[in-house]
This record gives sequence, structure tokens and C-alpha cells, in this order.
Amino acid sequence: MAVSPVLTASDVVNDAAVIPVIVVDDVSLAVPMAQALVAGGIRMLEITLRTPQALAAMEAISKAVPEACVGAGTARRAADVRAAADVGARFVVSPGYTAAVGQACRDAGLPLLPGVATGSEIMVAQEDGWDVLKFFPAAAAGGIPLLKAWQGPFSDVRFCPTGGISTSNAAEFLALSNVACVGGSWLTPAAVLAAKDWKTIQALATQASQIRRA
Repeated sequence: MAVSPVLTASDVVNDAAVIPVIVVDDVSLAVPMAQALVAGGIRMLEITLRTPQALAAMEAISKAVPEACVGAGTARRAADVRAAADVGARFVVSPGYTAAVGQACRDAGLPLLPGVATGSEIMVAQEDGWDVLKFFPAAAAGGIPLLKAWQGPFSDVRFCPTGGISTSNAAEFLALSNVACVGGSWLTPAAVLAAKDWKTIQALATQASQIRRA
């Protein structure tokens, strides 16, 4: 599937079954890591704003790996959105939702996957026009039973569950009709990154890209 010049949230979640949730501590690893993920079929890359190196990593990937589509994760403030947009981020993922973050994404022309964990939070996000949502923390907040319960009242919403998702349960989440994709950190383990084991990263990406969805 070709990545559009301007993305929608649906473009982001439909591209592959898994969006890697990536923590970058060393900028020099960002580009080869992204190249390995893309080679394995994973192009939507969520770089979390949890380290001082995150923005530099996004910028490096955006410039050097045009096949990748860099997103900013753990965006909690409007300033996070603006900073990510400035370095080439093309989508935003937040652990929760505020109107300020939503407005900053609209102003920047970036799709947002706002984090929700309750029915009320879903309704607030929908009122502001967002209907492709991150379910976080998925396993701790109710997991598959809660997603099944939401299929009735929120049949028009699609989710990207993140938090507690692994190779052992990803397929179960993806079997649900309201799950578009999942987010997970298992594609870029810290030890594997530190070892610069790009073959393993590519293999993990290939495995993830082949998981079937409902």
C-alpha cells in the first residue's frame, strides 16, 4: 500500500498489522533501525517522545529513509506536536487526549491516534472528530473483553490497542473487527538495538507484517 503525501489516521492503522513503539536512546541507531523495519514490511514507525534523542531520531529517519513514515508517540502537549511536525513527523500518537493536543494536530495537518481507556474518553475524542483511537494501556484497562464490549455502542470506532501487546497475544487482538492494528515494543528490543542486530529487527518486522487481521 502506497503511503499518501498527506496521511489520514486510517492510512496509519491500515498500512500494517503492527505499529512498532520505539524508544531511541542513540540517534546513530535510528536510520539503520528504520531501514531494517522497512525492509521487513513495517513502515509506520512510532518514535516515542520519552528520550532527549527522540526528535533528532525522527528527523534523521525522515531525511534518510523516505520509505518510512515517522510518527511521534507519547505526545502529551501541543508543544510536543509542534516540535514533532518541525522534524518531519507525519502522524501523532498520544497516551490520552486533550482538546489542545487535538487542535495542535489539526493546525499541523497531522493525523492523531488519541489514547482512550473508557467509554467517556471515546465519546470526548469522537466529539472532537477523532474516530481512530489508541486503546491504552490495553491489557491493563480491560484488553480483549473490553474491546468486545465496545463493539456495540462504538461500532463506528476503530482501535489500535497498545500496552501489554506481544507476539503471544497480538493475533487475538487483531482477530477483533474493531481492531485495525496493534502497537508493540517487541519489534525493537533494547538489547537487539544496542547490538546493532539489524537482521533480527528485519526478521521481527517481517513476522509482524504477516500477522493476519480480521
